[in-house]
Amino acid sequence: MNVGSLFRSAHAFGASFVFTVNAQYDKGEGRKADTSSTPDHLPFYSFPDAECLILPTRCELVGIELVPGASELPSFRHPQQAAYVLGPERGSLSPGMQARCAYIVQIPTKFCVNVGIAGAIAMYDRVLSLGKFPRRPVTPRGPVESLPDHMFGGPAHRHKMDGYRADTPSAELDEYLETANEL
Repeated sequence: MNVGSLFRSAHAFGASFVFTVNAQYDKGEGRKADTSSTPDHLPFYSFPDAECLILPTRCELVGIELVPGASELPSFRHPQQAAYVLGPERGSLSPGMQARCAYIVQIPTKFCVNVGIAGAIAMYDRVLSLGKFPRRPVTPRGPVESLPDHMFGGPAHRHKMDGYRADTPSAELDEYLETANEL
């Protein structure tokens, strides 16, 4: 059920894919919590172990685990392209999985929370830190800052093809039009 809840949260927060590693995930059981049927809408990968885990190019693996030396989530800068892996209930990320992680991050709690809750907290923090939201007011009921209007720039390659363009030779065009009129 926890994996189903985690998948549903991932789907709601805009994940591009979901995956398990060395898990006994029963899709029927997971659907009880995943009412959005995430595996029907997003790619779902099941890897047998940490060594077999394959991520898209430039996608960094972030481990969420309550371990000494881990970065605190409120101070963590999420990578633009990231996949998040959480340890099992009543367990931890294996040493092999921790070695695969570019970052290990912990949620500042007194003890471990449910894996579905931990995943939702991490995804919410990602949306807040990478999203386009104004800063919170300094005091309750204080004024909310507005975001500046987005500035649209021109395409970076707008004139790249200009050097390859040539005017149509008028003699050839005239000949073509004359032939077309005769038909």
